[in-house]
Amino acid sequence: MTVENVAADAVEEVVVSGDDVTDTTEVPAPVEDARIERALEAILMVADEPMSVVTLATAVGAPVRRVRTAIAALVADFDGEDGGVRRGFELREVGGGWRIYVREEFDGVVSGYVLQQNPTKLSQAALETLAVIAYKQPISRGAVASIRAVNVDSVVRTLLGRGLITELFTDSETGAINYGTTDLLLTQLGINSIDELPKISPLLSDGADGFDGDVR
Repeated sequence: MTVENVAADAVEEVVVSGDDVTDTTEVPAPVEDARIERALEAILMVADEPMSVVTLATAVGAPVRRVRTAIAALVADFDGEDGGVRRGFELREVGGGWRIYVREEFDGVVSGYVLQQNPTKLSQAALETLAVIAYKQPISRGAVASIRAVNVDSVVRTLLGRGLITELFTDSETGAINYGTTDLLLTQLGINSIDELPKISPLLSDGADGFDGDVR
């Protein structure tokens, strides 16, 4: 049994029943036992960060042990065990959490599809987020949001979909995915290395006249 399993079991009663805990957060109505697998599948389909077992248990209002069993069933289902159809995606445990990924053998197909789409002009928000990632990589989505002082979830998804950024690694302690730029971005910018990006320092004020707000 892993450390996560032990920790999950230890907090299970708090997660499910909330006994002896004062919390004003609205708890979702528990999902019927027969529908837990499908409910977890729906949540994982929209998750863009690995989801811990405890988080998933809270989301569906079910015991941690039941959710762990449901996850195992989903893994087997997606893998086509027991004569089922092997899906083009898989449920993978990464950084202490679970997330749905494209199967490795279909990476080329998916990448080709994304790159063949007729690109539209990036929004100002997407350009600003891309710039932060380019200059600060590797960087987590939370760190980008902190720098820009806005939520960047949808923008990051857009940049991933365009193939301009990619997931580099998952932090072993926080579970946060760290992002970096791709070769496609270098091609679009007409440079050979990220080191060829223009320096920011010459564009910044020297502070002689004071600063107007935060410099980002």
